[in-house]
This record gives sequence, C-alpha cells and structure tokens, in this order.
Amino acid sequence: MDPSATTSSPRQPFTAGTATAKKKKKKTTAEFLSHDVLCIIFSFLDLFQLIRCSAVSTSWRKAINKLKLNQTEYFKQRYNDPNGLQDASSSQRSLSEQAEQLAMERHALALQRAPASVIQWKGHSVGVNQCRMKMGKVLTGVGDKVVGLVGTRICIWNRTETRNVFSSRENLFTKGLCMRYVDPEAVIGCEDGKVRVFDLYSRKCSQIIKMHEGPVTCLAFTDDQLLVSGSSLGTLSLSDLSSDQRVVLLGSTFSAGIKTLCFNPSSYMVFAGSTAGNVSCWDLRKTNRSLWETRVSPNVVYSMHHLRNDTSTLVVGGIDGVLRIVDQVTGEVISRCIMDDSSTVLHRSTERFGTVQIESKKLKRLSEDDRIDLMPRASRPQITCLAVGMEKVVTTHNDKYIRVWKFRK
Repeated sequence: MDPSATTSSPRQPFTAGTATAKKKKKKTTAEFLSHDVLCIIFSFLDLFQLIRCSAVSTSWRKAINKLKLNQTEYFKQRYNDPNGLQDASSSQRSLSEQAEQLAMERHALALQRAPASVIQWKGHSVGVNQCRMKMGKVLTGVGDKVVGLVGTRICIWNRTETRNVFSSRENLFTKGLCMRYVDPEAVIGCEDGKVRVFDLYSRKCSQIIKMHEGPVTCLAFTDDQLLVSGSSLGTLSLSDLSSDQRVVLLGSTFSAGIKTLCFNPSSYMVFAGSTAGNVSCWDLRKTNRSLWETRVSPNVVYSMHHLRNDTSTLVVGGIDGVLRIVDQVTGEVISRCIMDDSSTVLHRSTERFGTVQIESKKLKRLSEDDRIDLMPRASRPQITCLAVGMEKVVTTHNDKYIRVWKFRK
C-alpha cells in the first residue's frame, strides 16, 4: 500500500488536475533502485555507457559523479591503467572534457579503419544536392535550407506559408553563386566578386564588400563573424562584417578555382577545396601562406566537413564519388571509401509517413594504388554534399537517394 494513503491530511476532491499531479509524482523503475544496487550495476559499464546513463535521471547522474566512476573508466581506456589510477590533478577534469576527448579519438579511429556500411533510401522525387546534420537529425534538399537563392533574389521558406520572395527593387543583385545565413543576416557571394549582406528583417542590403576580382564561389563564417570567401580565380579572402573593406587577401597556390570552404572553430583552420581536386589548409592567425596543400582527388572537390570539435580528421567528397578521410594536420589522405554494390541487402521500414525500402551495402576501402576510373560508377556516384556526425557521414549525390555511411569499431 502507498504510505501516502494513510496520512491524516484532508481528502482532496478528485479532479483531472489531481490526476495529473499524481502522475507527475509517480516514480520510475530507475528511481526505485537503491544506491548500492546502482553502484554495482554502474561498475560493469564503460565510459560511453556511463555517459548515457548519467542522462537518464538526476539520481543516476549524482551516483555516477559521486563515485567518480567516470574518471576511473576514463583512465582505464585512455591510459590502459587497469586500476584507473592517475595523479589527483588529472582526475579533477570534468566528465564533459573527458568524454569529448575520448569521443573525438574514437570517432577518428572509426573513420580511418573501422568496419562500415552504407544505407540508402529514396528520400526525394527529384535530385537532391544539399544535406545538413545536427543532433542526429538529417536535413536534405535542393539549395539552402530555409533561406535560399533563386536567380538574383533571396527567398524565404516557411513551413506554414508559401515561398516568400524579397520584392524590393533595391534587393536585386548580380547573380548569386553561394550563400551563408546567420540570423538576422544573409550573406550572398556574387558573380561580380562582391559579397552582399542582407538584413532579413528590414529586407534591405546593409553592406556591399568587394572581396575578389572574379566570381565569389563559396563562403564560410567564423564564430567571431569573420567572413572567409573563395573565388573562381583561386583566391581566398578574409573580411570583417563590421567593415566594408577586405581585411586580407590570403592568396592561393591553386591553379584552379576554389569550390568549397570549411572552417574549424577549435583550431581556427580553414580548409579550401578546388575544382582541380586540391585541398589546402590555412591558419587564420597566420595569413601569409597555407600550411599544406594536397591533391586528394583527380577531379572537383564539392564538399568537406568535420565534427565541430574534431581537430584530426576532415571528410572530403567530390565528383569521382570517393569518400576520403584527410588528416587535418598534415593533409595526408588516410582512407578512401566507396560502396560495395555486390553486397546489397534490401529491407523495409515502416515510418509515420509510410513504408520505406532501405538498401544496405558494405563499405569498401581502397588502397592508394587502386584505379578509381576502372570502378563502376554505381559504386561511386558523385558526392555533391556531405555532413559529418559521430562515427557517421551523410551524403547527397544529385539523385533521389539519401545515403548514410556508418563507421563502427
């Protein structure tokens, strides 16, 4: 019997609100477990399992933190210490710091050499060439996601309204080739070498910055609102949105145009991919020359990405359809992957919106000497865009399919 039923407090009338309150007070099975039982259970788990458990409830998180189980497991895995003992100063590091370091190492190793598979499904009725990933969720489409370019105008899409086009005549501009959106501003790279900044609330162009002599083909933002841009002439420029002048011309050793940019806020490095298959790395704190430049592909590099806090691996995709893992520090290509079409397995998944046919394929890692041009195109459709998640990569290929590459140790 519930002890609360024997109290001498006056009986309350039964209402919907009372029922709701009682439901809120109902304990979960996890909360009924005693502290000693929790300790025994948690002692069998590794660091990643402990992190997941700490998100279940407040009582579990307190038990894990109080017993310092996370520190013990961290040192067992990080330093091969069977007892989990290290100096006191090291053991004071927070769970989040320990988890992040170990997770990034695990992620990098998985991309480099873990067994992997590729799942794909038809997600669109037309070709799709853009993808994003955040918190495990995937967004795909044609063009940018909410704010996009249509010819010489900016468009805004709202889930509850039709497409909204900027109508003011002053917002017409030379054809836009690329765009980045940081609320409340949309930054457009144009054919005339200028970058135009639009305030989406006032619907006016607030800035025009001359960045290049040739067309601006790609843009990237830093966390402190510096704007990096690449051009079809192979030049790289850096500008501050608080100024209407170019801050610095980084220059380039490319003999071809820059197709894509990727900025790493953890290392302050920016990576540039070219139409000739080159990838170069620049430290924005030392803008006099690139740190390295590597020919990673014989053809155009369309897209590059990495986890926000990962300073070791960069995933690169392009027209030849090979997914490459590049070392951020040296520029060395450490892994090359394509799909193995001979290993296709079909199964169906029932979702809220209907039944989806999913194809699963094994991943094939290539050596440096493999002839890519002799491999079937079906195994390596061009990669138009990619997004990196923890031990996974999402790719689009200008066809109707969405593909997820899953790397597991």
